[in-house]
Amino acid sequence: MLTVRYFAGARAAANGISSESVTAASLDDLAQLLTDRHGERLGLVLKAASFLVDGLNCHDRRAPLPASATIDILPPFAGG
Repeated sequence: MLTVRYFAGARAAANGISSESVTAASLDDLAQLLTDRHGERLGLVLKAASFLVDGLNCHDRRAPLPASATIDILPPFAGG
């Protein structure tokens, strides 16, 4: 089971929830599951978001996710 934490615009697109538990094999699978669960608004955010897996930036969305990982979803932020 993974813990997904939403930040900023991702939280807003997920109807205001800050975290939830899910099961997914990869970030691609996770993005599809979350889009199906919360809608296309979140899906659009996920396409541009950065993902931290247990605190480390993950660029390979097809890489297997470790069991019990914490996934932080960070949408693009305005400014610097």
